[in-house]
Amino acid sequence: MGVVAKHASMIFYSDGRDHYSQRVRLVLAEKGVAVEIVDADPNHLPEDLAELNPYNSLPTLVDRDLVLYESQVIMEYLDERFPHPPLLPVYPVARAQSRLFVYRIQRDWCGYVDTIVAGRSKDTVIDRARKELRESLIAITPIFKEKPFFMSDEFTLVDCCVVPILWRLPVLGIELPPKQGKPMQDYMDRMFDRDSFQASLSEVELDMRD
Repeated sequence: MGVVAKHASMIFYSDGRDHYSQRVRLVLAEKGVAVEIVDADPNHLPEDLAELNPYNSLPTLVDRDLVLYESQVIMEYLDERFPHPPLLPVYPVARAQSRLFVYRIQRDWCGYVDTIVAGRSKDTVIDRARKELRESLIAITPIFKEKPFFMSDEFTLVDCCVVPILWRLPVLGIELPPKQGKPMQDYMDRMFDRDSFQASLSEVELDMRD
């Protein structure tokens, strides 16, 4: 992805292969934010990134004098900076529940995804991660019968974290059982059709599914 809008004051350093970067790109697209997206190779990072971010890591967002890193921090900042459409509930209890869902996705799924994608572990470790992730996804599938979005009637930051992972299932080597996985497949079809999701995809991500 190149420059999304002319004269954008916001710059987003993004890894086009990474689900953490895509979740932020999805928020940016959902909000319609004018942003310059710098597609960076994590193995050959831009020289100025180390000066901006002490961890020299992706994703990194620069908004004038403010520099943010860590995808969840960036997403919540964007939701507060650009309040429409809201991607977290207004009420404190529901808001806390959404944050807890994001935390659980991080704890329960992201470690497995990162292990499989990195491919640096022993085959047995990667196979175990793939098996655990698949079983966890199948176990949670029934919740998608209840509401159109992840435990919500509205699209939220939780969906922004979940959908980039589900987009990568073919690359992760995970196939859901057709009958048991249908509610999640229906959810994926709805999410993948969203204009904001399509806009969030990098060229590499577009190739992840035929």
